[in-house]
Amino acid sequence: MRKRPLIALAATLTATGAATFAYASLIERNLFTLRRFNVPILEPDAEPLRILHLSDLHMMPGQHRKQAWVAALSGTDPDLVVVTGDNMASPDAVPGVLRALDPLLTLPGAFVFGSNDYRGPVWKNPLRYLLPSDEYVQGAELPAEALRQHFTDAGWADLNNARTLLKAGGRTLELAGVDDPHIDRDDYPAVAGPISPDADLHIGVTHTPASRVLDPMAADGFTLLLAGHTHGGQVCVPGYGALTTNCDLPHSMAKGLHRWSDAHLHVSAGLGTHPTAPIRFACRPEATILTLIPR
Repeated sequence: MRKRPLIALAATLTATGAATFAYASLIERNLFTLRRFNVPILEPDAEPLRILHLSDLHMMPGQHRKQAWVAALSGTDPDLVVVTGDNMASPDAVPGVLRALDPLLTLPGAFVFGSNDYRGPVWKNPLRYLLPSDEYVQGAELPAEALRQHFTDAGWADLNNARTLLKAGGRTLELAGVDDPHIDRDDYPAVAGPISPDADLHIGVTHTPASRVLDPMAADGFTLLLAGHTHGGQVCVPGYGALTTNCDLPHSMAKGLHRWSDAHLHVSAGLGTHPTAPIRFACRPEATILTLIPR
């Protein structure tokens, strides 16, 4: 008689697990969400400035729903677009990325690359993301240079280990960025130094929010730091949050707006998934409008 309750419990747990996996793989990963945050970093009486932050598209050629959703974000009327990498998940993804971003390429913009702009993802056990350290495994080569050319031809600033001034929203902005720290392509010392007094706003950009990059950016005086990479944890525990950030960022900062020293840090949960683990749970794919307002 005791076996029947155990069998019923096992059946219930199995059904619950199957339903959860179906929701995460078929529904939530396509529930694209626009987040909005006010960031109080402008001078008193300054007009607001709107930044559209996009990250981790991990685009596959056939993801037309994602492409259309991103393209429609041009209707949010941002002053500046910042893309923090991992645009591709296939060697054939460039046309899909451009279909998504084409309406935004007419706006002032800037970008850095992530590891999955250079090499494609490969399958690995998702539990390995929970380990404190893990060797990066490279997949197929991706057309990073072709995508870079499209972005720069449109006038977007390439911030991969670079620093520049640009005009957006009637202001002069100083931006400094690094190539992806996750694969040791970052070289912040090459662009480090005190912020320019000629700029109205100072923004640091990286794909992976590694402390070795965020700390010196904040110390140099950059007041807004933008990053992606974490997928917000991708699979989160309701009431607890992310189990991993895949870097040394605290789990509590896996997504959203936070303080980092004297700077504000926004970490995007991104819009895509690893193609060998196409699920999201308690962590919807997202883009973000950051409205910068007076302090």
